[in-house]
Amino acid sequence: MYETGDFIIYGNEGVCKVEAVGIPDIPIMGKKRLYYTLLPQYQDGKIFAPVDTKTFMRHVITKEKAEELIEEIPTVKAEIYENNNMRFLSEHYQSFFESHKCSDLLKLVRDVYLKESDARERGKKLGQVDEKYMRRAEELLHGELSVALGIPKEEVKDYITKSVEGKN
Repeated sequence: MYETGDFIIYGNEGVCKVEAVGIPDIPIMGKKRLYYTLLPQYQDGKIFAPVDTKTFMRHVITKEKAEELIEEIPTVKAEIYENNNMRFLSEHYQSFFESHKCSDLLKLVRDVYLKESDARERGKKLGQVDEKYMRRAEELLHGELSVALGIPKEEVKDYITKSVEGKN
């Protein structure tokens, strides 16, 4: 079980803070089931999730794991995935989200950045599906790294850039 104050990843919502664990004072929810009251860190609202939910949950990675992940960025092999069928392209990108691992989100971002660079060289633009999934992956990844590193989400991209450039 998670405890009040823990930062967790909840499904594809991203980082949430556990505000409470218990039976919410909401009549329609009944009085027999324990819930986590979750506060999404980068969106408005509250989430009431049953403690025994099947929705994926895990603790946010540690600062050490975040720094290791950033250190490994230059070694992540990027590959361009081309498919004119939007459904197949979406399914390919969606598969990166299913593991709920930062390393998979990082791989997706690297792949799409390479695809964008390749498209630019050919005088083309990146497709909407590619952009959508890259933005979502960056959003989730930067949100988790922000909490793990203890820095504002807006500073994560610069932090990554400086860390990677400092190694070269």
